[in-house]
Amino acid sequence: MPAWLTVVGIGEEGFAGLGRAARRALLDASVVVGGERHLAMLPARLRARRESWPRPFDLAPLLAHRHTPVCVLASGDPMLFGVGATLARELPADELRVLPAPSSLSLAAARVGWPLQDVTVLSLVGRPLAAVHAHLHDGARLLVLSSDGASPAALAALLDARGFGATRMIVLEHLGGPLERRIDARADAWQAGEVAALNLVALECRASVGATIWPLTPGLPDDAYLNDGQLTKRDIRALALAHLVPVPGELLWDVGAGAGSIGIEWMRAHPSCRAIAIEADSQRQNFIAHNRNALGVPGLQLVAGSAPAALEGLPAPDAIFIGGGVTTAGVLDACWARLRPGGRLVANAVTVQGEARLVAWRGAHGGTLTRIALAHVQPLGGFDTWRPTLPVTLLDSRKPFDEPSESSTAAVVGTAPPR
Repeated sequence: MPAWLTVVGIGEEGFAGLGRAARRALLDASVVVGGERHLAMLPARLRARRESWPRPFDLAPLLAHRHTPVCVLASGDPMLFGVGATLARELPADELRVLPAPSSLSLAAARVGWPLQDVTVLSLVGRPLAAVHAHLHDGARLLVLSSDGASPAALAALLDARGFGATRMIVLEHLGGPLERRIDARADAWQAGEVAALNLVALECRASVGATIWPLTPGLPDDAYLNDGQLTKRDIRALALAHLVPVPGELLWDVGAGAGSIGIEWMRAHPSCRAIAIEADSQRQNFIAHNRNALGVPGLQLVAGSAPAALEGLPAPDAIFIGGGVTTAGVLDACWARLRPGGRLVANAVTVQGEARLVAWRGAHGGTLTRIALAHVQPLGGFDTWRPTLPVTLLDSRKPFDEPSESSTAAVVGTAPPR
């Protein structure tokens, strides 16, 4: 059976720029769904009924037309941060046909002369600006899909504040259409104000002397985090993350998150890594909210509360880190019960009581125990000496694949309206 739904990528040229297959699909459709701007590009001769996307965005009205000829209009390539990708997750492949136009990214790369394979792509559409922080490195080239006409000015302010004021900004409005315009400026000299709502920003990052540049490897300096001392220190953090083994697409619970450092560095390992920080203290919750934005992972989910009660209703994790609270009744058992089969449970203890709990846990469930004892050189009179830190006991336990996890219901995350 032929696909009932065709997603047509349309550029700034409108209907005149579409290929034969896209025009045929629109002529044969009973209903055309799209944004108001896209629907206005269609000629009056099309007989199809035109329906704008509902606000807030919802697929239900579109899916109600199932098995009748329907077209959806989307900007450029619908599979690139577009509604085509959303629909592909909802429909079987044989019900959906996608006819892409050149994406704004392809057009931008052609205008500025950058090979696309060497560029990092970010979207601010329905996403926080703070995500840019994770990609600021001297010499990096970024293509940023703007949320609106205020996005370039907001980007310029962020870059200047981070010590990247010398970054070259190229703002491209209405790519591929008769109103296409280009604005070139340094971030610290941006004066254009608000530009056209439909724009893309190309950034060639240049760091000033003294700019803060954070690596993507685990073990960021402790002063990268606002904290009250409840922080997994740099060397211990790097070891803990090595045992947690961040894998693209996987979910981490950071239980007793403190400043949020473990969850933040888990997410910095790969853009698709996800994390939930569970923290009861309100001041530390504020630290986590600040730190996740400053270090470029605003998608870190913060849950206010204490384990084990705060774990109820959370999606099952692939890995769990317990940085505090191993002696609290029920925490280890609840975390183990919710962990996915094959998942990793890593826990730290610095007290005798906490270590005893981890030793007992290993006896019942297996795993490894590692004693970490570090010392740092500090001055002593006119000389230097070694000052040991408190030893840390690290448990690494792997859940057998044949041991199921308790079921849970994941929260539904809203989808941004299509471009």
